[in-house]
Amino acid sequence: MSLRERKTAKKKEDILRMAVSVLSEKGYDGTTMEEIASKLLMTKDSVYYYFRDKQDLLYQSHSMLLEGSIENVEGVQRQDLPVKDKLRRAMIVHIEYILMERSGFEMMIKPEQYFSNPQIETIFQLRDEYGKCFDQLILEGIEADAFGSVDVKIVRNIILGAMNWVTQWYSEDGKKDKKEIAEDIADYLLHILIKNNNGGETS
Repeated sequence: MSLRERKTAKKKEDILRMAVSVLSEKGYDGTTMEEIASKLLMTKDSVYYYFRDKQDLLYQSHSMLLEGSIENVEGVQRQDLPVKDKLRRAMIVHIEYILMERSGFEMMIKPEQYFSNPQIETIFQLRDEYGKCFDQLILEGIEADAFGSVDVKIVRNIILGAMNWVTQWYSEDGKKDKKEIAEDIADYLLHILIKNNNGGETS
């Protein structure tokens, strides 16, 4: 990718983040492209240069966030860490990322409300790919005898569900910052999997 292409991609990502914050604030149905352009201090034509319409803007935001999530956890998978530490790190990275991109993730709860079937299929494929990254870490821990024997899909969904819900209750005015919250949640969730010294799962 050339320097010009990288600058264009970065500009588009910045527009996506700001535009989705407007959608999150006013609601998808209650926001027009004109309002988005006004909030971004751009002309409507400039916004349409990057996105066909409001649906396309939201779809590209979903795709960007999911691709970013996959890239983040794959980076953790490549680290030379014990599997327990690797899964803990993946959870911390996930929570910090969704809090950093909070507006975008809050709009991702029910994509079927907004998108066409081909778009929904792509979003679900990205979600599935991301879930499999966590499946691999859980399976690796089971094979290394670091985690108890569990239904991987159920546990993965419990972990992802608990982490994703943090956007609904976390407050920056609370006693703990994002990093501390992410670390605490990761530690609690690891107890679902970690075996105790007697060979069983922790209670």
